[in-house]
Amino acid sequence: MAFKLGSENRDIRTPENTPIFKKKLRDGVNAEANNDGTIFIDSSIKKGSSVYKKAVNHELKHLEQMDTGKAAYDDDSVTWKGKKYPRKKGGIIYKGRWFAEGDNDLPWEKEAIAAENKK
Repeated sequence: MAFKLGSENRDIRTPENTPIFKKKLRDGVNAEANNDGTIFIDSSIKKGSSVYKKAVNHELKHLEQMDTGKAAYDDDSVTWKGKKYPRKKGGIIYKGRWFAEGDNDLPWEKEAIAAENKK
């Protein structure tokens, strides 16, 4: 039986092929991953700096989470591994407790934080 390789095209994002835009973001926010596959970096962060690199790696992880279906984000909720968590006014209710968006204790953020120092 013959085996034929498919023409599958996986959209693996890297800093080189992910659209990254400078934008003034809320205080305390360095970067944001967007559902359209782009990343916003706060306009105060210098391209190539260690903060810039960490922020890009962090947001690339969020894009990967969204691309694989592990996470989904909209204005009203975050969905993580199929479970929806309410989101309102910069906070998320996770396991019955309010957390600030981006809190280090949220599982999707733990993964993104772990990716920050990857080369």
